[in-house]
Order: sequence, then C-alpha cells, then structure tokens
Amino acid sequence: MDKVFDLIAREQQRQDENVELIASENFVSERVLRAVGSCLTNKYAEGYPAVRDTGSRGRYYGGCRWVDQIEQYCCDKWREAFATDYHVNVQPHCGSNANLAAFMSVLKPGDTILSMSLSNGGHLTHGSPVNFSGKLFRIVSYDVTAEGFIDYDDLARKAAAERPALILAGASAYSRIIDFERIAAVAKECGAYFMVDMAHIAGLVLAGDHPSPFGLADIITTTTHKTLRGPRGGMILSRDEEFAKKLNSAVFPGTQGGPLMHVIAGKAVCLREAAQPEFKVYAENVVKNAKALADALLARGFDLVTGGTDNHLMLADLRKKNITGKDLQTKLDEVHITVNKNAIPNDPQKPGVTSGVRIGTPACTTRGFTPEDMPVVADCIDKIATDFESNRKAVLAAVAELVRKHPIYE
Repeated sequence: MDKVFDLIAREQQRQDENVELIASENFVSERVLRAVGSCLTNKYAEGYPAVRDTGSRGRYYGGCRWVDQIEQYCCDKWREAFATDYHVNVQPHCGSNANLAAFMSVLKPGDTILSMSLSNGGHLTHGSPVNFSGKLFRIVSYDVTAEGFIDYDDLARKAAAERPALILAGASAYSRIIDFERIAAVAKECGAYFMVDMAHIAGLVLAGDHPSPFGLADIITTTTHKTLRGPRGGMILSRDEEFAKKLNSAVFPGTQGGPLMHVIAGKAVCLREAAQPEFKVYAENVVKNAKALADALLARGFDLVTGGTDNHLMLADLRKKNITGKDLQTKLDEVHITVNKNAIPNDPQKPGVTSGVRIGTPACTTRGFTPEDMPVVADCIDKIATDFESNRKAVLAAVAELVRKHPIYE
C-alpha cells in the first residue's frame, strides 16, 4: 500500500517541477480534488434521479437521496454556466464514452459519419479505423487546406455527395476557430444530424473566447478537464427532449453501468467555479498565452500549422528543425517540459514517430504563467530542439525558475 502512495507523491513532484504544455491537461482546484476523493466513490447509483423531467423512474439502488441532489445540481450548474436550456447528461465516464453514446442514440451501425480525420487534427473517436467509431460506422473525412485550415468547401462537397447521417465538428489538434454556423448550414442542407465535440474548447466557449455551438448543434459532447479545469470525465448535451431520452438510454443502460458519483460531484464543483467572473479572465489568459507562445516559436524559426493559433493550442511542424515529434517529446521530458508528439497534416512519419508536437497553454496558465513567460518557454524548446547536450543544464535551470515562480498550489 505504501508503494502506491509513494508513486503518487512522485507524480505530484513531477507535476510541481514540470512546465505542462500538453493541450488536453490542466490542474484542478483543491475543491475538485476534495470532491473526487470523497466518500461518493462508495455509492452505486445506476439510473437517473427521479426528479429529472425525462420520464426516469429513478435509480435501481436505494440510498440515493443525496447523490440524486448532487447529480441534479450538477446538471443545473452546466445549464447555468453555458446559459442554455439544452438537456444535460453528466454521467459519461470520459469523452470517448460520451461520443459512443451520442452516436448510438441517433445512428445505426453502418451509417455514414462525415468528420475530420485524425491525421488532419480530428479525434480518435471521430472515425479512426482502430476505434469503435471506425469499426461501427462508415467514415468519410473532410480535409484541411495546404495551410492546415478546415476546408469548408470540401466538407460541403462531400456532404452533398455522401449524404451522411451525421456531420461531426470538433478536433483534438486544430488551432483555429471552427465555423459552427457554416457546418450547421451544410448539415441542414443534406438532412444530417449536426454534432459538435467541443472537448478541447469548452472552457473557451463558456467564457466567450470561441463561438458557441449551442442553438446550432443537435448534440454536443465534451470532456470536463482540458480548458474547463474539472475532473476527467465526459458530458452530453442535447437540444430537445426527443434527443434527451435517446441519449439517456444510450448512456445507461446502453453503454455504461453505474455513474461515478464522486466525479459527477467534481464536475459540479468545476462548473460552479467556471461560472465565476475569474474564469473568464483565466480563459482569456489561456488564449493570450497561446498567441504569445506561438509568436515566440515563430520568431525562433519553428513552422506552425496554419501559421499560428486562435485558441489554446498550436501544432509545430518540426521538419525544418531536423527532429521528430517523438525525439523532441523525449528530450523535453528530460528537462521537465511536457508536450506530446502529434501528426501534422500529410505527415510523412509514422503515427508513433510524427513530424510535429502539440503544445497548449491551459495548464501553465492555471499556474499563473503570463505572456511575458512565453518567450522563455519558447527559448527552452528551441534550445532542446537545436542542441540538447549543450543546452540541457541551462534549460533545466530556466524551467526550475519558472515553476518556482508559479507554483500549482499555494
């Protein structure tokens, strides 16, 4: 037992000492940690609270008086934070579960989905052949332009030709604003459901730093970590009662058993925090830091897909630096900077190697990093990409100063 807690302590030390630049990671508040580590992990609660207006007959277990109230409060906080009347299901264990349930609620196996391919910035669950999405459904991918922007004309052409049952917007490595209105119009024209996976940008949508899919999408899925700074988990939102009942059934009993009530409590705390004025300032700073870091990397000779960023992340094309994404990720790990290797559009390297890295600012912004810190971060990355052995000690010292100045928890 002591071994586990020793390893947890080592991971906490790693987080304290590293500059975290993985775009899908963040640091939750101590209140979220407290909720997720609470006695709620002991409670089974299959089903839905009877107080919800979805025709639910309640839970399949007794003793759910308090967890019913927690789940209902969590749903209410989500609607309040996003200023929406969409139905909310807070039970998905992760974003992948949310997407699976969303697909299963309105599609049949073999139906066609039009989505952004993984190699162009899409997500694994948007149609990768090794994922359930690619195994269960027929996937048609829309492309990006030579500069890396979504090719909306290509999307419209493929929608007209393929008549998909569902058009999916959202990405895991796309650095620009997504035009939800334009995609919604294409979906309406061809009679497809319109679904948005806003996992990466949910916090920016909430704060008004990215256009909202609400009022446009039939179904919206998201994770609760990343830019929202909540616990690791998923969510589904739907625009009307018809979708709500189908989605609820697709989550439970369709694809999951009992919900993780401790995580749902953490989601509620997360949204209570995100509804505060301070969160809008945080989200704005995430974008400011991303733009400052992108500018600093460009100034040091890095190529960025699309030439920059509008959101919380950027995708660096490393070919001019003569280093692969895998090698740069490994070397940066050794100097306490964390990024992830990532394919670039039309990447000549294998998926396990890649020609790029994905870099994001949500976690370092939570620590208090500012645009003035971003040139230092970019300089560290450049030094490691250029000459690891000669610059290792200097970069370690620079990183140590950054994390000393910006602790995670005061």
